[in-house]
Amino acid sequence: MVTNSNESSQQTESLNLLTSTQSVIKEALSKLGYQESMYELLKEPLRVLTVRIPVRMDNGEVKVFTGYRAQHNDAVGPTKGGIRFHPEVTEEEVKALSIWMSLKAGIVDLPYGGGKGGIICDPREMSFPELERLSRGYVRAISQVVGPTKDIPAPDVFTNSQIMAWMMDEYSCIREFDSPGFITGKPIALGGSHGRETATAKGVTICIREAAKKRGFELNGARVVVQGFGNAGAYLSKFMHDAGAKVVGISDAYGALYDPNGLDIDYLLDRRDSFGTVTKLFSNTITNKELLESECDILVPAAIENQITAQNAPHIKAAIVVEAANGPTTLEATKILTERGILLVPDVLASAGGVTVSYFEWVQNNQGYYWSEEEVEEKLEKVMVRSFENVYTTSQTRRVNMRLAAYMVGARKMAEASRFRGWV
Repeated sequence: MVTNSNESSQQTESLNLLTSTQSVIKEALSKLGYQESMYELLKEPLRVLTVRIPVRMDNGEVKVFTGYRAQHNDAVGPTKGGIRFHPEVTEEEVKALSIWMSLKAGIVDLPYGGGKGGIICDPREMSFPELERLSRGYVRAISQVVGPTKDIPAPDVFTNSQIMAWMMDEYSCIREFDSPGFITGKPIALGGSHGRETATAKGVTICIREAAKKRGFELNGARVVVQGFGNAGAYLSKFMHDAGAKVVGISDAYGALYDPNGLDIDYLLDRRDSFGTVTKLFSNTITNKELLESECDILVPAAIENQITAQNAPHIKAAIVVEAANGPTTLEATKILTERGILLVPDVLASAGGVTVSYFEWVQNNQGYYWSEEEVEEKLEKVMVRSFENVYTTSQTRRVNMRLAAYMVGARKMAEASRFRGWV
């Protein structure tokens, strides 16, 4: 079989993502005093399902898509995690992301383990009806292993509340009863929670504010660069702008914009398309690489993996780096940034606002009682501030970087749950 070089490269990157995640978990468990057997349990998901989904396309042909669902550890409770539609989804990536979801749930103290799903497809090249058929086909394929008390999906890269609605409807048809608690990130009209769409960006904003306090400066007037202008990046840019920060740079898949005097965020938000693209409208763009190394106080990678590496970490000029994306900084770069005195707030902490409000949505579905947006934001604020302080204190007292501290906090809960169950 001939392997496309891009596919091979993506598989290698995904494998590196998984092995680097495992190496940090191993170090975290060792520092917590657990034996090798605990690492053997937690280094891989308990189960990974691969499915093949036949979809009739608009031209009448049937195309078969490959999808995955990984469930990392359910010792604490049901697994929880998003479903991404992306042409570069791999099994190794889904495995790694399910582990991160376990860690996130542990960091913010939720009764969940981690799960993750993905389908190899390019939704940008698919029609609305094709996306609906694919979404429903995926749910039919995984319906036996998911549910409100088993594994609860949510939106992720290139999926949204409409896709969650189709998936919930399909699951309800299969189970023959209405099941809003099966999935989160739904439209408000179908049992979604206020604040869910902006939750990840709100959580990142809170972490930025708390990190700035630790470095002794206010958000008002701070220069912020946001790499990525998708859901998280766009909302985050708006929240930073509204907080008085000066957003001097943003980017999308096609390039980046930088203005030391600050960008007109409201204008850019108005012009961006549904996939977060806006830079094609401008001629004076720079590269993503140039953006990462530009002058700023706070750098927020909110795009894709492996953006800050050993090559560009020595040239990062920010005092604070807060990861809104999954895995944007390699382990080598983490070491370099920490040694340079840059405060790095890791993804498993900074982006945990999404799973936190997903939990709130699940709780509301289970109770049949729904909260106002103010209640949701108030509860999210308390969870994120407490979690940031816990990780920061662990980092200081154990004299480890923030990533390792976050893994220690996140791994402890599922390790203890597994130990009490007698699994290890």
